[in-house]
Parts: sequence; structure tokens; C-alpha cells
Amino acid sequence: MPATRLSDLAATFRDWPGWLDLAWIGLWILGLVGIVVFERWEAIPFHLIWVTFALFYSFRIRRTKPTMWVLAAMIVTTFAAILVDVLRGAQPADELTEVPLMAAMFWVMMWHGHRRLAANAERVRVSEENERLLASQRRFLQDASHQLRTPITIALGHSEMLARSLADQQDKRDIHVIVGELNRLRLLSDRLLLIAASENPDFLHPEPVALDRLTMEVIRRWRPTADRRWQLGRLDPVVVNADRERLSLAVDALLENATQHTSAGDMIRLSVARDVNPDFVRMIVEDGGSGIPASELATIFERFATGSSTERRGTGLGLALVRAVARGHGGEVRVRSSAGRGSAFELVLPVLPAADNGQQAPPSADAKTSTARSADAPYMPTSRR
Repeated sequence: MPATRLSDLAATFRDWPGWLDLAWIGLWILGLVGIVVFERWEAIPFHLIWVTFALFYSFRIRRTKPTMWVLAAMIVTTFAAILVDVLRGAQPADELTEVPLMAAMFWVMMWHGHRRLAANAERVRVSEENERLLASQRRFLQDASHQLRTPITIALGHSEMLARSLADQQDKRDIHVIVGELNRLRLLSDRLLLIAASENPDFLHPEPVALDRLTMEVIRRWRPTADRRWQLGRLDPVVVNADRERLSLAVDALLENATQHTSAGDMIRLSVARDVNPDFVRMIVEDGGSGIPASELATIFERFATGSSTERRGTGLGLALVRAVARGHGGEVRVRSSAGRGSAFELVLPVLPAADNGQQAPPSADAKTSTARSADAPYMPTSRR
């Protein structure tokens, strides 16, 4: 026997190990004996051989070439067993046609199995490649952001020093443009680094955070920065398990976006309200600005999506940062907007159970009125025990 055939037979036995396969070989032999002995009932052992062959093959799809050797042996042995019955006159000769039909059916099943394996292998390969590319992209963003920080800081420091020493007004205007662009570049670098780090397990350092108090702190910081009608809306006393620093950055990004798309005297309102789902709370930033066209809503949270407006420039990373922080907390960010009618962004976060934050459950929406208060007027928080 040629060496190639010996290697094929060896591969066959490597591909068909174990007691399950030995049991099938035993059924194969018993089926052949049954075809010869029970010549009038040969259809039962004949089909039993092929059905069990297909069943055991489906448990673990073997390599094609060794399986074809086994298939050839199946064809020869079952054909020979039925031929014995035909020669005895117990079965008509057309019974022999069942052998190639069963073999063809098994071959189709085997082809489909290998096709499915190839498709699964390709799917796994593409998934691993995408995962590798995403990991490489995150590393690149982190490395690039880290490397940009130092030269940007140095250039910004020298530019600010130069701005103070210049006497010519045109030179001062030029250097202020440079300082503004360097600040914008530094903000972009910081946000890129934060978005890239959001995939890491230690991205957040959560602690109990009272959202109503955080909202009041944020609006006090932002009120002097822009000539807007800053308002506090409904403030439900809700505590979340959140990273205070990351959450503040996300709210700052929403307020920055609101100020960029509003004009002097326009309204910007901050609210904290329980969601329809009682396990979540919404931090809402509303503005009466230019709004967002419907065609841009689907991509507004993508990186570097700056919209069609050319009047105000942003980094294109603010809303992407908000989404990264929201997802890191197990929440999401929503937007409602229409062109010319302003926008409302909702940062949805999971609520910390009352037993864990030491506060009583907040009153229901039916028992509480939602009134908008001007941030310029003194705000008296609701007393809580």
C-alpha cells in the first residue's frame, strides 16, 4: 500500500477517536450483519447505518479527505450487503440505488458543514482583526495625546509670555489667535485621551454623588462665563454611583456645546429628573439656540462630528466624550432637537438605591411641581432628612 494511503488511513483514525466513534463502528458492523441476516427487513439496518453516520459526523466535523475514505468504505460495504440480498432474490435490484442516494445526501451535508465552519472561521478572524484594530487605535490615541501634552503646554506658556510683552495691537491680536488655537489643541488632546481611556476597566472611580447639588455647583461655575439666561429647572434629590470628575467633564461638554450654539440672552436650563424607568435619572441640559438639523442627529455623538454650522468652532469631541462617560457609567445620552428651536440633551444614569445612599425616596412626579428658577435669583434647596 502506498505511503500516502497509509498516511490517509492514519489521519482517519486521528480524526475519529473516542468511545463514541468506536460505538458507531460497532453499529456499522451490526447493521451490515442485520442487512444480510434479516434480508426481508434490510431497510431498517441500512438506514440505521447512514443515520448514525450523519449523527456522529455532526458532533464534530472532521477533515474532508479522511471522511471521504470512510464514506467510500460505507458505500462499498452497504452496497455489498444489499447485493447479497439481491443475489438471494430477497430484494429487487433497484434497492441498490439507495446506496448512492444516501451517499449523495451525506456528501451535501458534509459540504454544508465545512461551508459553515469556513464562515464561522472567517467571522472569528474578522472579529479578532477588528478587536486588534480597535486596541491599536486606542493605544495610538493614548500615546498621541500623551506626546502632544508637553509640547502644547510649552508652546502655550511661551505664547502667553510673548503676548504680555508685545506692544503692537496687531501683534497682540495675532498672538491671541495662536494662544486660542493652542488652548483648543490642548482641549482636543485631553478629550482624545479621555475617550481612549474610557475602554479601560479602571476608567471610573465611582462614589455616591448627589446630582442636584452637582448641578447647582456646575451652574455657579458656568454662569460668569457666558451672557446667557442660566436657569435651574426641576431638581429631584437623586444619588448616583458615579465618578464625580468624569461626570463633571461630561456636563461641562454639554454646557460648552450649549453656549456655542446659543447667543447672548438665550436660555440654558439644567435639570435633574427621574426617568420613566425608576432605576435611572436624567441630567438635562436644554437651550434655546439654533438647534440641530434632523439629518445630523444620527451622527451627532460620533468623534469629530461638528455639524454643518460654520459660525462656531468646536473640537468635535465634546459629545463623543459625553457618550463615553455615559456608557462607562452604564447609562446613555439622548438628544431632542429641531432646527431653530433649540436642543435638549439628556445624560441618563443608573440611580443608587435608597438603602445605599441613606436618603429617602424622592416624592413622586404627581406630588411635585416642576418649576424653572432663574440662576440669578437665590436658590433654596429642598430640605431633606
